[in-house]
Parts: sequence; structure tokens; C-alpha cells
Amino acid sequence: MELGSPIAKGNTATIYRLNNKIVKVFNDYFPDTESVKEAKKQIFAHSCGLPVPKVLEVTKINGSQAIVMEYIRGETLGDVIQENKEQLGHYLRISVDVQINIHSIKPQLERIEPMHTKLSRQIEASSKLSKIQKFNLLRRLDSITYENRLCHGDFHLFNLIKTDNEVFVIDWVDSSIGDVCADVCRTYLLYSQLSQEIADLYVQLYCEKSGIAKSEVFQWAPIIAGARLSENVSTENSERLMKFIDQ
Repeated sequence: MELGSPIAKGNTATIYRLNNKIVKVFNDYFPDTESVKEAKKQIFAHSCGLPVPKVLEVTKINGSQAIVMEYIRGETLGDVIQENKEQLGHYLRISVDVQINIHSIKPQLERIEPMHTKLSRQIEASSKLSKIQKFNLLRRLDSITYENRLCHGDFHLFNLIKTDNEVFVIDWVDSSIGDVCADVCRTYLLYSQLSQEIADLYVQLYCEKSGIAKSEVFQWAPIIAGARLSENVSTENSERLMKFIDQ
């Protein structure tokens, strides 16, 4: 199948637009179950009534795993803000409302992967952590109690598409069921990689709107940083993450 030129490319997949549909083609190094696993997460989020593109098909294209989904016409909030930085506060507030709406959902554990399982696996898999660091992070993870809620796992302005009357949430591959504070901490770490000002404003807005204390969010920082090390993201600074872990 001829897909033409990609419209985006990430660490895990290449994105194409074809016949008013979006085709996500996964990189070849993933296990054969990766596309099905991600599609199930997105289908589940859509079934909860969240503004999420509808999955149309899970298939193989030119030998590679692929998900075909509904095309959402619009711009990401990240692109909108880059064009008009004065709107940062406005759209961060909108994004926080969207995230709080996601966090209001209390799914059954068997419907989606538990956050504890996901974070434990990532920490254990990191080659950049010593045995004692892994032990301490896993012990810290076990010590935190929380109510299970739906968490996106990679929530930021470039995963939010603004249409004429709604904001859609894309890229559900990292979603899990766990502590909303951990999900907020993950977003904070992603933003602080690019701008400490944006990261601080985001946490302030989320905590003000949700009533959650910042201390509840930042208790997750060493754990989330340790898990992120296993992702081996080329644009991420490992030394920066280690500072969170060593705290």
C-alpha cells in the first residue's frame, strides 16, 4: 500500500494521512502485539465517552503493524501556542480541564494495565539505574497508596488536537490505571524538559483546579524519572532525570 509522505514521526511510529483517515505505522522492533495493545487502550478511552479518535482497524501495512483511525481536523494546542505564546495560560487551563476529566474515570483494573505494573517493569528494565536505585524506587512505589483512576501517561499540549468546538486527546499507548498525581508528575517532567516556566504554571493550574497538593504530585518525581530512563528518548537528558532520582 502506498501511504505517501508522513505527516509526523515519533519514537515509536510514523503517522500518515490517507483518504481522510490517520494511519499509525509502528517501528519494526516492537512485538507483534503492540498495535493491538495500543488500539485496545484507545478503544477503551473512547468507550468512556472521552474525546478520542475512533479506531477503525488494526492491520498490517507493508509488513508493519498499523492502526487506522478517525482523522481529526484541527491543530494541536502545542502548535497553536507556538503561533501565539500569549495564549499559553489560556490553553494550559483548557488542557488541565481535559486531564481532570480523564482522571474522573474509575475503570475496572482488568480493562487496562495497572500503573504499578507498568512503572515496575520500566524501572527494572533501565540499564542506567543501579540495583540499589531500583530497589529504593520500587520500595517507594510500593509505599504510596492511591485510588485507581484512568491516566493518559503522555499528556501534553502536542497530544491535544483543537477542533472548532472540542479538544481531542491522542496517543494512548502509555495509558494505565493508577494515581492521577503520578500522571500529573509525568506531564510536569515532560514540560520541564523544554520550559521550567510552563512546567511550574501547569502544576499550579492543575493543583488549583483539582485541590491536590503539589507535595502529592512531586512525591512521584523519583519514580517517574526512573521509569522514563528506560524509554531511552534521544531528546531527554539522563543527568536531569538522575537529579530527580537522587533527591
